[in-house]
Amino acid sequence: MTLVRPARFFDFIPFQRGWEPIRVAAIASAILLVAAGLSLTGYSAQIERSERAEQAQAQARILAASVSGELAFDDVRGARDYLNALLANPAVEGAAVYDSSGRLFAQGARPGQTVPARGLSRRNLFEGSHLIIVTPVTQAGVAMGSVYLRTAIEPAGRRLARYAGVALLAAFAALVIFVLAAAHGALSRANHALEDRAEDLAAANLALTREMEERAKAEEALRQGQKMEALGKLTGGVAHDFNNLLMVASGGLELLDRTENPERRRKLKDGIREAVDRGARLTRQLLAFSRRSPLHAEVVDLGTRLDGIRVLLDRSLREDISVRIVRPTGLWPVEIDPGEFDVALLNIAVNARDAMPKGGEIKISARNMPAVDKDDLVGDFVELSITDQGEGMAPDVAAQVFEPFFTTKAVGQGTGLGLSQVYGFVRASGGQASVESRLGEGTTLTLLFPRAARAAPRAPATAPRAAAPLPEGKDRRILLVDDDDSVASAVEAMLEELGYQVVRAADAGEALTTLDQDQGFDIVLSDMVMPGEMGGIDLAREIARRHQGLPVVLSTGYSDAAAIAVRERVRLLTKPYRLDSLAAELDAAVAEGELKRSATA
Repeated sequence: MTLVRPARFFDFIPFQRGWEPIRVAAIASAILLVAAGLSLTGYSAQIERSERAEQAQAQARILAASVSGELAFDDVRGARDYLNALLANPAVEGAAVYDSSGRLFAQGARPGQTVPARGLSRRNLFEGSHLIIVTPVTQAGVAMGSVYLRTAIEPAGRRLARYAGVALLAAFAALVIFVLAAAHGALSRANHALEDRAEDLAAANLALTREMEERAKAEEALRQGQKMEALGKLTGGVAHDFNNLLMVASGGLELLDRTENPERRRKLKDGIREAVDRGARLTRQLLAFSRRSPLHAEVVDLGTRLDGIRVLLDRSLREDISVRIVRPTGLWPVEIDPGEFDVALLNIAVNARDAMPKGGEIKISARNMPAVDKDDLVGDFVELSITDQGEGMAPDVAAQVFEPFFTTKAVGQGTGLGLSQVYGFVRASGGQASVESRLGEGTTLTLLFPRAARAAPRAPATAPRAAAPLPEGKDRRILLVDDDDSVASAVEAMLEELGYQVVRAADAGEALTTLDQDQGFDIVLSDMVMPGEMGGIDLAREIARRHQGLPVVLSTGYSDAAAIAVRERVRLLTKPYRLDSLAAELDAAVAEGELKRSATA
């Protein structure tokens, strides 16, 4: 019996007998070729997948770079133009732009396709035959948002056809090349469109930048004009008031030389003194408004201070105007200059009086304001409100009440510095001043003062002492240091009137030379602002180093220098000063110096 072996696959390959090894080799080669073809097909598919991902990432990066300006300027239309240009690529199914909070800013999608309503967190995501790219949008290192791109990798039918046989590998390769060429062409056209759009955007950005620069220049010119207008208004008001004061002083001095009548000479002197006092008050108000006046702050019980100033207010107001003070118990202490506070409250009351020609009530109320956090004020404050029943003000008038020399009164009835002094005083005290007013409904001025860290000292129970007699120099020797001849001459006469023996030096260097050569001086009186490298503060320090125990008193009319003297704890006379103030300050300085010398002896 003849055994018949089953047919094998190799038997169907038409090879002659004896060529078995060759057939096996051929079959193996065919298998290897098919396997290689399939591997090459898979590898090419993988490469195509990677290239499509890189292209999509490149598109996403280009889109992210292009829409940064649109996100910055909230240009939705421009962002949509970029998305529509990107959709020219048939592989792109959908694209969107999201802002920094993930909110959908602009979108574009083919029919039947949608984009997420919120921005995705993942950068790359494959979903079957689709690829999703999420790329951040940044500008100068700052995150502006993100872009979303959904593109097809390869249709399923094409993938199945690719693996149908090795024989169609070349055709599929040609088709793939054609598809890639078409996609590359579309992508190139899209890139060109994006480049054109980017050039247009760059030109628009340049035009916008120039427009913003021109606008900034115009705004700066406007601010400069407003500053010059305010400065002109301020200097005009100061010149007007000081010309009036100088007229009184110069006219009085001229008339003094022409009359021998004692009574008339006394009236002329009183008029000159009043002009000088008015000039000093005007200067103090200007310094208070500019917040350069040195404040002598003390911890004050505001409720007690209000009770004490009631008498002053009653005397300054008419009989048909009453003052009512409302304050709670436990009112916090504040750290303010008591004298400036009295002046500020008096200025407000006088303005309220003038606004109530038919009389009425001025209500002053105070309360604690814990945990204030508004504008530039943070912390605990005490609020002081002054409300009148006057005629009120229009909004445009109320907006200018704190401006210097702004007044609604008739000429000669006010300088326009009362409320500006209030504003400057409150701001210099670390607080805030505001006004609320309506025509026919009265006006409320609100002052906020920061709560003091310390408790207010208790007032002494002793009765007030009588005014001390004018102290005398008692033949003391004083070194007067001043570079202004006219001022030095006037001060020298005042010192001689007090009985001092005066030696003058024109500057700090000459003063130190004089002190080194002559040790017999009891006190030094020096101006603060002088020519040369050494001013009054430096001179006081050098005297303290070379001549310990020798007292120094500085004088100035310059506000910044006065503030420095207060910080340095140097005795200070603010110009202009009276003879009694000069005598008292010098006498106190000499006594303090003698006490220090006796303590170190």
